[in-house]
Amino acid sequence: MKINKQTTWILIAMILGVVVGYGCNVLSGSPAAAKNIAGYFAMVTDIFLRLIKMIIAPLIFTTLVAGMAGMGDARTVGRIGGKALGWFLMASLASLAIGLVFANLFQPGANVGVPLPDVSATADLKTSSLNLKDFITHVFPRNIFEAMANNEILQILVFSVFFGLALGRLKDTKARALIEVIEGGVPVMLKVTDYVMRFAPVGVFAAVANVVTVQGLGILLVYGKFVGSFYATLIVLWIVLIGAGFLVLSSTVFRLVKEVRQPMLVGFSTASSEAAYPRVMEKLEDFGVKERVIGFVLPLGYSFNLDGSMIYTAFAALFISQAYGLPLTLEQQVVMLLVLMVSSKGIAGVPRSALVVVAAVLPMFNLPEAGVLLIMGIDHFLDMGRTATNVLGNAIATTVVAKWENALEIPDEGEVEKRARERLVAAE
Repeated sequence: MKINKQTTWILIAMILGVVVGYGCNVLSGSPAAAKNIAGYFAMVTDIFLRLIKMIIAPLIFTTLVAGMAGMGDARTVGRIGGKALGWFLMASLASLAIGLVFANLFQPGANVGVPLPDVSATADLKTSSLNLKDFITHVFPRNIFEAMANNEILQILVFSVFFGLALGRLKDTKARALIEVIEGGVPVMLKVTDYVMRFAPVGVFAAVANVVTVQGLGILLVYGKFVGSFYATLIVLWIVLIGAGFLVLSSTVFRLVKEVRQPMLVGFSTASSEAAYPRVMEKLEDFGVKERVIGFVLPLGYSFNLDGSMIYTAFAALFISQAYGLPLTLEQQVVMLLVLMVSSKGIAGVPRSALVVVAAVLPMFNLPEAGVLLIMGIDHFLDMGRTATNVLGNAIATTVVAKWENALEIPDEGEVEKRARERLVAAE
């Protein structure tokens, strides 16, 4: 079917990226030459991600303002936000706990088999950017245009909530006209999204080829135990998230997972949650989630519901502990879980955010920050899995909140596919 055509092309692009990247890695002759070749692939990926970032801010603004204007009062916003944050909190605790449990079970850092960096070495990560005071201050924009230019999702969300609620309270003709203009911008931005996402297979190919050209596939063999055990842990988290969704959505949660497989694949192959964001919005709308809930909960989740990133921080911290032979007691691990719970809430928008959290937390438990250097080389391969998990977690969270708010009207399966086909036809 036509609706599945792009998913097929993305899968083909991933395979070609591995093949071409491996060929370039073998034939390049030196790490410097491989890095130079990879630079051309990186250029293509950067162009695709720039196109994605180009539409994120206006997409969030138009959908969220239109939704807030329809809600009309701050009480509704507070109720939806409270339900969303409650779900995010439980999902975060579950993610961190699963990471700690399975890191202890698999012991991926035991006999790691690679030279350990000197404990005095530095990872050169800006851990100073990760503190509660700066995070809370950073939530509130000082300039909405600056926030949009930098794609600060949380800041755009805060401004859009104020702007949308103000529009909803004004009853005059001019305000109504402005609401209609903004609502009219939503389908325009969704059509622009369709145009941009046509380049997804090209961006995916370049992203995969870039990493494999530089790193090769041999590094996965060296870190095979760590990578394998981490992905096995992610599968457990997926089961838990889907199971939690089943309690609210019953068997329709499996249809939801089927619907979001394409944005998950985009997120996995590019290791970018932003690349998947527009498609997640579309798939949730096709699934019957009301726009007002999507526009509010989804961007909120991108800042507070990074399940894949959180399970990674717990797993990586214990991996480093095991690699250096510095075991943590049960009490220390519980404290670490709570510290990670708080620290991880400030990671949205921080470059290499999950690694930054790990590097910031390690010294608190007398673990060497240099341990982060052990996993930096394979971080992209791990980031692919945690990004796909973030996409799944936010799709389930948004749909669950919509169900609680009676803002979910799930069409039959044929109708969902029909809506998606109509969007493709309209884009052409």
